[in-house]
Amino acid sequence: MSWYYTPKPTVVPAEGFDASADANALRAAMKGFGTDEQAIIDILCARSNGQRMQILETYSSELGRDLIEDLKSELGGKFEDVIVALMMPPEKYLCKQLHKAMDGMGTNEDALIEILAPQTNEEVKKIVDCYEDMYNRPLAEHLCSETDGSFRRLLTMIIVGARDPQGTVDADLAVEQANQLYNAGEAKLGTDEEVFYKILAHASFDQLEIVFDEYKKLSGRTIEQAMKDELSGELYDALSAIVECVQMAPHYFAKRLHKAMDGAGTDDASMIRIIVTRSEIDLQNIKDEYEQMYNKTLLSAVREGECSGDYKHALCALLGEA
Repeated sequence: MSWYYTPKPTVVPAEGFDASADANALRAAMKGFGTDEQAIIDILCARSNGQRMQILETYSSELGRDLIEDLKSELGGKFEDVIVALMMPPEKYLCKQLHKAMDGMGTNEDALIEILAPQTNEEVKKIVDCYEDMYNRPLAEHLCSETDGSFRRLLTMIIVGARDPQGTVDADLAVEQANQLYNAGEAKLGTDEEVFYKILAHASFDQLEIVFDEYKKLSGRTIEQAMKDELSGELYDALSAIVECVQMAPHYFAKRLHKAMDGAGTDDASMIRIIVTRSEIDLQNIKDEYEQMYNKTLLSAVREGECSGDYKHALCALLGEA
């Protein structure tokens, strides 16, 4: 998804990395009476996921202990959630989040959309394989039992990897697809939802970029304007997320973060998930986009928001103090 921007992370591999030194420093931070939370933040929020996995292994092989169990026993609340999230491979963490979104009473459709809409086929495949390993149940089956209608069909198409590979483009087909979308929505009474979700779940992101341009030429309106009039509910939310991720993924995530902090109460789960999972991809772009959209830095929004203590310090460390 980098044809509009160059992804800029806020967390990069630490230079002069020494897994053994980090493992021992973490043990010292948790040993004895009290915990040195700042030392934990300074180490784990300034290492890449690959480096954290090495620390995890070294902690076990050299100290004979389970780092995640130690962290869980010493930390608590949202701070623990951030640190434990950092200690998992990205796909494993996203699987846990998907499972949580579907487990128990009710389904968190927003979380399902935010996790699945931006993914390429390769990323989806990792998540699908990992989910079955972790829960001994296919992700498609679990999703189908928790969702329905066109929304279910769209999510199913995303996770079976129906999307064409990155770089697959066909300008003539894009004109045809723009016409199909127009005829399925604006040009008729009622809406043929199937045309919308099939095109938006099948075409590569590069192809969709051209389709949306062709749509504007054809209709004089943007695809977003058309979808707002033609679709509703979770299907609209999901397709709109795909459109935003095609055009500018950081814009989508900046909006999600703003929504998570807006009004009374904070949607901590969304905030942690976005900041942790995007930190090594494009969190710097998301910060830039946030500032442009809301005339305020993301860092100051987190600092002045409702998070506090070590939880706030950890998020700010991942955002990068600059």
